[in-house]
Amino acid sequence: MTENKRLLSLDVLRGFDIFLLVALQPVLLAVLKQLDCEALNETLLYQLDHAEWEGMRVWDLVMPLFLFMSGVTMPYSLPKYRTQNGDFKVWMRVVKRFVLLFLLGMLVQGNVLALNPDRVYIYSNTLQAIAVGYLLTVPMVLYLNPKQQIFAIAALLVLYSVPMHLHGDWSAQGNWACIIDKEVLGRFRDGSIVTDDGAVQFAAWYDYTWIWSSLTFCCTVALGSFAGYMIKNGNCDRKATARKLLLAGIVIVVAGMLMGVAQPIVKRIWTASFTLYSAGWCYLLLALFYWWIDVKGHTKGWRWLLYFGCNAITAYLIAEIMDFTSLSNSLLHGIKQYVGEWYPALLTLSKSVFIFLILKVMYRAKLFLKV
Repeated sequence: MTENKRLLSLDVLRGFDIFLLVALQPVLLAVLKQLDCEALNETLLYQLDHAEWEGMRVWDLVMPLFLFMSGVTMPYSLPKYRTQNGDFKVWMRVVKRFVLLFLLGMLVQGNVLALNPDRVYIYSNTLQAIAVGYLLTVPMVLYLNPKQQIFAIAALLVLYSVPMHLHGDWSAQGNWACIIDKEVLGRFRDGSIVTDDGAVQFAAWYDYTWIWSSLTFCCTVALGSFAGYMIKNGNCDRKATARKLLLAGIVIVVAGMLMGVAQPIVKRIWTASFTLYSAGWCYLLLALFYWWIDVKGHTKGWRWLLYFGCNAITAYLIAEIMDFTSLSNSLLHGIKQYVGEWYPALLTLSKSVFIFLILKVMYRAKLFLKV
């Protein structure tokens, strides 16, 4: 694989991740809820939802995998662009990408389209976490060697953890990261409202954190960039690279579990233990896809996932912003009398089909949203 050639396994894995997010999970949830089977609810349905607080389920891996993969391509693109254009232009490109991702995040989850200033929330979305993690990881990729990057990641994990432990409260509303978010974001924190007397009232149900968690977002992206280094530098022996990715995944998962003894594994505040544990699983998935596709050469049957993987941000935006309910009802309303209470599940399936068809047309027309 040359530097200019796309890493097929990464595009497929990214496609799998976004397909799970925008298509498979919504359809499975609709079907499983309709079936109401206790065995399925306690297994499959359980794994397709976020952990209430501590622990990690399959669904909790979707966002870390998205951040992780944004880092994998960095060793390929950034050093080359810097060599060709210099530091100033590379940083202009980085800042542009950061701003666009951040604004798209506000568009998706900041209620901007409601045109209501009271509903504008600044930092509350996966795209924004990628933007911040990417921005903080860039100096590591450009100015540090791989060994120095490991020390930088460790330092960030320690920096995140020290005040969290000193504060000593790991509850949803009492942890240090939550306090920082409330102080910094104030009324611009998701779920908050301004009362008639001008006071900010924070929603008790909202327990995600972003400001302090940016440190560990960066670690997830940086661990992805380190995986990119491993693949880029190990191109001459792909089998050995796959084994190294596998070994790294096992080591990082174990490290996350061990850290979890002293610090709970919590996605919503992106604890250091969650960062390592989830990144380890990302390594294992990348090792599997890399070995199967780029090492063994099993490329047939994956093309449809490239529709999602090569336009991941587009798929995410379409799924979050566009509502296909009216179109689905217009096309399928006659079927309702035959499917009865299964009709909502059918509408959910139709939305996934529409997204798939849009992405398929864009892929074949070579239309890709690049940020």
